[in-house]
Amino acid sequence: MNLGNIVESFYHLSWQNAVMLVIGFVLIALAIIKEYEPTLLLPIGFGCVLANLGMDSGVGFMKVIYDAGISTELFPLLIFIGVGAMIDFRPLLAMPKMVILGAAGQFGIYGTLILGCLLAKLFPQLGWGLSEAASIGTIGAIDGPTAIYVASQIAPHMLGPIAVAAYSYMSLIPIIQPPIMKALTSKKDRQIHMEYAPREVSHRAVIVFPMLVTIAISIISPDAAPLIAALMLGNLMKESGVVDRLDKAAQNEIINVSTLFLGLAVGGTMTGESFLNWGVLFIMALGLLAFVLDTVAGVLFGQLMKIITGGKINPLIGACGISAFPMAGRIAAQIALEDDPDNFILMHAMGANTSGQLGSVVAGGVLLALVKTFI
Repeated sequence: MNLGNIVESFYHLSWQNAVMLVIGFVLIALAIIKEYEPTLLLPIGFGCVLANLGMDSGVGFMKVIYDAGISTELFPLLIFIGVGAMIDFRPLLAMPKMVILGAAGQFGIYGTLILGCLLAKLFPQLGWGLSEAASIGTIGAIDGPTAIYVASQIAPHMLGPIAVAAYSYMSLIPIIQPPIMKALTSKKDRQIHMEYAPREVSHRAVIVFPMLVTIAISIISPDAAPLIAALMLGNLMKESGVVDRLDKAAQNEIINVSTLFLGLAVGGTMTGESFLNWGVLFIMALGLLAFVLDTVAGVLFGQLMKIITGGKINPLIGACGISAFPMAGRIAAQIALEDDPDNFILMHAMGANTSGQLGSVVAGGVLLALVKTFI
């Protein structure tokens, strides 16, 4: 490229492109300096930079990546195979009652869906409908692949801000969740000890579980079938113990390459014209609200379980009903240790956390079915 072409390229940069270049560099800085979800925010930020230099998802190699992995929904599914290979469902199988907390942790999704529909009526200039409100609601699960999977099908024009919100809030779990958890629990609540002496989970159970879950959810919520199948395939490869190379590839090469290309493709949609508007601010705000509501509902259900069991449940584990595995579980365990260094609730928290992973997939399938039914 000669000097004249370089000058012309800069001449055609709009102020929106300039702002988005800054945003792209900020995302990269957060990934490198603060280490906020670096595996996603770094490629998203770089993709954003490329998009605003004229290489968006509609042209060149960025279009190839988008069409191959986002339009086909392939990248979220490949990532879910890797996630499944990393999950241990034994704490959930040993304590089935944690399913309740996984369900409670999805409350914010539906609460935000309703609020999004109301905003669409109050501000028709947003151009929103049920599809947009449903896509925004998925941010509350703090499950990037599920949010991207749902948005790519029913609101692809919102893919950039939804993905950025989902992964940004995931990285901010240590900042957002603790104040909510402490506000809704007393010190006495947080000091409740939960003995970890559950029934033994057999090898046969962990093999049968992913197959049964795939069948059950495919029947109950067919739209969630691809996501749950990918998650359970990864878990089955891990637990079977006979495909070690595939298991390791799923946890490393497959999920890493898919995450890289997913980030670039999402960043490629973040052009100045599509990103800098009031709608994006509403998306970010509603996504945060969904996250907060999920945490509040989870802790309140934890309080209810504490009352029902006569004080045997530490309500902190209710906050783990979101899908952010394993970060949410670790944060709850950490807060319990702050008030009592001998209070170890990590395994209980992980049980609720894995339940939340399943709950977010089902919630995504329900939203897809809802949209397809009424539109």
